[in-house]
Amino acid sequence: MKNSSKLYKSLFLGLVCWVGFTACDDKLDELNINPYGIDPTEVNPNLLLPGILASSAQSYTDLGVNNLAGAVQHTQKNGWFDGHNYYSWENSGWGGWYSILRDNNLLYERAVALDNDFFQGISLTMKSFVFGNITDLWGDAPYTNALQGDQPDLELQFPSFDNQEVIYDGVIADLKSAVALFENASNVGVLPENDLYFNGDVNQWKRFANSLLLRYYMRISSKKPDVAKAGIEAIYSSGDFIQSSSQDAVLDYTGGASDIWITRHVPLNPDDFQRYQACQTFIDQLMGTSDPRLSTFFAPVRVRWVADESLATASEDFIRLDGEPLEVVTYAFDDFVDNYSGYDFTRKFNPNEVEYNDDMYVGLPPAIAVPSSYNGNPSPGQGTQNQHVSQLADTYMNEGGGILKSRLISAAEVHFILAEAALKGWSVGSAEDHYYAGILSSLETWGNEDGYDEFIAQDDVVFDNSVEQVITQKWVASWTAAAESFADYKRTGYPALQAGPLSPQPVVALRFQYGNDEYNNNSSSINGALDRLELTEYSGNFGKDSQWSKSWLYQGTTVPW
Repeated sequence: MKNSSKLYKSLFLGLVCWVGFTACDDKLDELNINPYGIDPTEVNPNLLLPGILASSAQSYTDLGVNNLAGAVQHTQKNGWFDGHNYYSWENSGWGGWYSILRDNNLLYERAVALDNDFFQGISLTMKSFVFGNITDLWGDAPYTNALQGDQPDLELQFPSFDNQEVIYDGVIADLKSAVALFENASNVGVLPENDLYFNGDVNQWKRFANSLLLRYYMRISSKKPDVAKAGIEAIYSSGDFIQSSSQDAVLDYTGGASDIWITRHVPLNPDDFQRYQACQTFIDQLMGTSDPRLSTFFAPVRVRWVADESLATASEDFIRLDGEPLEVVTYAFDDFVDNYSGYDFTRKFNPNEVEYNDDMYVGLPPAIAVPSSYNGNPSPGQGTQNQHVSQLADTYMNEGGGILKSRLISAAEVHFILAEAALKGWSVGSAEDHYYAGILSSLETWGNEDGYDEFIAQDDVVFDNSVEQVITQKWVASWTAAAESFADYKRTGYPALQAGPLSPQPVVALRFQYGNDEYNNNSSSINGALDRLELTEYSGNFGKDSQWSKSWLYQGTTVPW
């Protein structure tokens, strides 16, 4: 009856409008106006900033904590792990990135209309940051004709894919334009609280743009060494780049309903947090150099194995508290965290019968078959805790605050870029000085600067004048920002990562596959991009659109494999 009533009312209103057409027609325009909407031609750029900046930073950190952290072997997961542990990056859509770019394009249009250099510079910087990530991860992509889907030209509605070289060139050109705009920009009219990175500080934005330029000049250094050399030397000479950890480009997580640290995106769900485990590759590096960041990144195992050759069984089916047997083999995750923090739990095993890792910090080897069972876990399963493997440090269970930040680029990364440039013989100061400055900046970032002197005295940390050492320390410093280490690995082959036994190929993957949206809706354009990918011996059954195919930047090279 309710539906019938609505239908009759609609017919009656339609009849009234037909009888009094002129009067009703006059009201239609008013009825179609959303009183709460914002006219894109009049929107204040201040209103656009928070969404663009937050989405960009959070998307970047999501990569750096999730799939790319698995790829560079910072972490592994013990449940829902195919993308993280096994490079299952099929149908990896980029819709979220292009959504950011559409909003950012509106920001640029409004900034031009208002003749505002500051907002133009921000928009070009963020455009470069987002497109840089897109081409880093996929290769060729819509660029020159992108973001014009509202135009009648079909070529703009279904844009062609630009060559990766064109995109990197465009990223660099836009960043240079942004720097030039910041030179004379004013922050008059800018709401500082809406600039989530720098509170309206023009100089900070200029340093950020120049630091991104350093990143992308180094990215193309093997393909265009002369361009990279000139660009990096000029920026170093200017001094306008991020030099200290206090200048890092970061987004704070406040812990609000829509602003929760990335490992807590399912609030109050410990299963989600428990899936994150240390990777043994990373643990070996941190323990081998007595790295003070170890306990900042990871928690020690909840229950430590103790070898006892006199044990009559392979392992005890109970745990011990301060050496005394208990009647349980495990506690619930919340019990360990909330009730037994700081207690000494152990469990004995006979090394003649079974082999377990009895270190205080233990990681999952990369790409193993049943990660939830590793190292004698008595309660395996999707998302359950493994008391014999290290998880993220407890601070990463928080919803925000402290060290829980999205870090877009840091002083540590910049100094390691300059250290590598110096090793190439470029005029950017001392490689050794930048190397140690990179380490110090990273230790400051994670609150471990008090351990600096002792740390750099380690034999494997003392500067040895090698690119491998620089990139290895840069890999450690890229914790939660693994996208950069992933790019470095592909470019240099360092650190020398080894794919795990269940990896579909015996080497680490290189790129994301294109998403189904492109195949279904832009098939004529994607074909050119596929033709430009280089098949490798590891491309497998995916054809050219494989995680193991090479885009332009890595074609003709023997790295990383």
